[in-house]
Parts: sequence; C-alpha cells; structure tokens
Amino acid sequence: MSKEEFPSEKNLDKEENTSKPKKAVKKEAAKGEETKKNNENQKLAKEIADLKEKNKDLEDKYLRSEAEIQNMQNRYTKERAQLIKYESQSLAKDVLPAMDNLERALSVEADDDVSKQLKKGVQMTLDALVKAMKDHGVVEIEADGVKFDPTLHQAVQTVAAENDDQKDHVVQVLQKGYQYKDRTLRPAMVVVAQ
Repeated sequence: MSKEEFPSEKNLDKEENTSKPKKAVKKEAAKGEETKKNNENQKLAKEIADLKEKNKDLEDKYLRSEAEIQNMQNRYTKERAQLIKYESQSLAKDVLPAMDNLERALSVEADDDVSKQLKKGVQMTLDALVKAMKDHGVVEIEADGVKFDPTLHQAVQTVAAENDDQKDHVVQVLQKGYQYKDRTLRPAMVVVAQ
C-alpha cells in the first residue's frame, strides 16, 4: 500500500479539524436562526398583546359612547316630556293679571240694574276663565287659614297670633296664588300670624 491509500494521523487530524468548524458553524447558524425566530416570536407576541390592548380600549370607548348616546336620548326624552307638560305655563302666567282685574271688578258694589247686569257678565267671564284654567291644570293655591308654606305662599306681613293654634298660619290673603300642574306659577301673597 502506498501512503496515499492510508491516511496518516496527520491527515485524519486535519480532516477532523476542518469538519469540526463546519459543524460548529452549522450549530451557530442554527442557534442564530433559533434566536432570530425567538426574537420574531417575541415581537409578534408583543404586537398581539398591543393589538389586544388597543382592541380592549376601543371596545371600552365604544361601550362608553353607546351608554352616553343612550343617556342623551333619555335626557332628550325627559326634557321633551317636561316641555310638553309645561308648554302652557307662560300663557297661564300672562292670564293671571286679567283674572285679578276681573275679581277686582266684582268687588265693586253694584247699585242699579245696569251695574248688576254688568257685574253678572263679569262674573260669568271670570267663571269661564277659571274653568278653562282648571281644565288646563292651573288651580288656585289654598291659602286662607292653612299653615304657611314658603313654596306656596309669600309672606308680605306678619301679625301677632291670637292663640297658639293660629301661629305660623295664614290669616289673610292679599293676592291669590296659582299652581300649574306641580309648579307654582305665582305664590299667594299672605299675612301670617306669628
């Protein structure tokens, strides 16, 4: 056999030395690819987490917006109902002075037949006006002899009470007060016993 047929130990060592670096390079390349894949996976996982967070935020904003829209609709419906309920309030307020004037006209004494007829006509007009106001929710506030209520009565004057039962009660009505549904249009002007 010639030297070429049998590799010498030196040649074997050379072959091993050259093959080791190739394996190491392959291992390092595989590790590099694995690290690269891990980095990509981490980036994707982070991106997914960010997208989930954004989705959660958007869903929260959507739900809040829906709730706000529902609240606005409820508020609008309630305000509209209030407007409809109290739509005649300003008209009723404007009619009250006319009713006061008719009542003043009735307080004048009528001596002759013409005056009595005129007074009767004024009374009929006042009665019709009072009925129309009642039909639309305007009622007179009860004041004479009742306990003073600052939401319904306006104390213009106070007088000494004759007894303890009369204390904080209305003893005289100077001007009638009126309510429209559950609102006070005009408080009754009263004299209160103290």
